[in-house]
Amino acid sequence: MTDIAIVDYGMGNLRSVAKALEHVAPEAVIAVTNNPEVVRKAERVVVPGQGAMPDCLRELDRLGLREAMRDAASNKPFLGICIGLQMLFDSSEEGNVSGLGIVPGRVKRFPVNAMKDEKGQKLKVPHMGWNQVHQSVEHSLWKNIANDSRFYFVHSYYVEPAGADSAGHSAYPFSFTCAVAKDNIFAVQFHPEKSHAAGLTLLDNFVRWKPV
Repeated sequence: MTDIAIVDYGMGNLRSVAKALEHVAPEAVIAVTNNPEVVRKAERVVVPGQGAMPDCLRELDRLGLREAMRDAASNKPFLGICIGLQMLFDSSEEGNVSGLGIVPGRVKRFPVNAMKDEKGQKLKVPHMGWNQVHQSVEHSLWKNIANDSRFYFVHSYYVEPAGADSAGHSAYPFSFTCAVAKDNIFAVQFHPEKSHAAGLTLLDNFVRWKPV
């Protein structure tokens, strides 16, 4: 049996995620896969992602992965990264598409008129680089990670939860949710596989996580 399935729908930073997981869990059986049955049978599922939301959702449907991901998100430790976070929501302004509807809320684009720093200088979109992450709640995946640690981001859209699912936030230039936690789901906007010690700690916490 596969211990950790990394879902391959043609859009993710798969090699970096796989290497990071192999580093923190050298004994685990890790599969990068687009096979829905492997995803269903895996003990844990990781969904990375880069690219445009409409393309990602189209590929999920083409490969028959949508329902396998929904099943995984309902009954096993599930980690979403970047687009893997955004697709969990009800809808996205990127392409005006519907998401998987697992986490209530929507995905919004950084508003051009608001993208200025405290000196009035224009900020670039996509948001790219290192930012502090403030932990909104206590959670097993934050274990041994100092509050306000820095993680690496690359994104033009951010999530806006409709409920109390936010687990962390960052600022660019306004505060936005960058991590959500719901039952057996933890998902982040930043890239733990590119975030050095803090990111590896989060991944190590994930492979050990036993949601109640």
